[in-house]
Amino acid sequence: MQDLSRKPDWLRAKLPNGPGYMATRKNVDEHALHTVCESAKCPNMGECWSRGTATVMILGNVCTRACTFCNIQTGRPPELDLGEPARVADSIKKMNLKHVVITSVARDDLKDGGASVWAATVRAVHYKCPETTVEILPADFRGKAEYLDIVLDAKPDIFNHNMETVERLQRPIRKTARYDRSLWVLEHAKSRNFVTKSGIMLGIGEKEHEVEQLLRDLRAIDCNILTIGQYLQPTKKHEPMDRWVTPEEFAHWKQWALDLGFDVVESGPLVRSSYHADEQVDLFGLLEKRKAEKAAASA
Repeated sequence: MQDLSRKPDWLRAKLPNGPGYMATRKNVDEHALHTVCESAKCPNMGECWSRGTATVMILGNVCTRACTFCNIQTGRPPELDLGEPARVADSIKKMNLKHVVITSVARDDLKDGGASVWAATVRAVHYKCPETTVEILPADFRGKAEYLDIVLDAKPDIFNHNMETVERLQRPIRKTARYDRSLWVLEHAKSRNFVTKSGIMLGIGEKEHEVEQLLRDLRAIDCNILTIGQYLQPTKKHEPMDRWVTPEEFAHWKQWALDLGFDVVESGPLVRSSYHADEQVDLFGLLEKRKAEKAAASA
């Protein structure tokens, strides 16, 4: 029987430090950026910020959904900030980020789910920071293709949408989201030739055969990149943790997923959606592809 009250040794992250981390820390504070690194208490914040990678959260820091695994504040969001895209792009430029992951709270209070702000933010970052690659991690826009296309038309470099957990646990854990709808979101992005990515948590009550089916479902829609990490219960009010998943099990799932055909699999206790995201962009040559497309369009 595992003792869930104490973290095992393999889950002890290094304390953030170093000049790269401190520079990013200073800029985040100065420009009042919301980062999911902080909101979700990501254990890899020090490593990513030191590498010149950060995950910025737009559309405020109050979510309209109440997922039972997530520590982001739930409630009525503030008024829409139409100046946010330019401010985010300016901040990213000043931070000199190599790669930025942009995510957001769910904004079901807005007709388009925030799609117009999403698109404006991606375009602003491309314009102000042409050497910075952009990965986006949006909500599902309630399955509305017209709103998802607004975001895709802005041409992010990687499209990420997390499945989070197996089909059986979707309703108790994700509440408003749906398994089939999340698969559709990823499939729609793939139909428009985007590199697609998704992430799941282990240790939240899933069964082995359910994980296998989830990975098969993702490969059936040609998802390229997969991240697998340990679920950590944020507070006693959140979904209880089922078990500490061992490094050996994470290694098993990494190999299983690679054998299934994923191009990249990051699998480990401390892995989160943006872990080594900059390396994934380099692998697919996405910055060079975007520059070539821009040159061709202006020729």
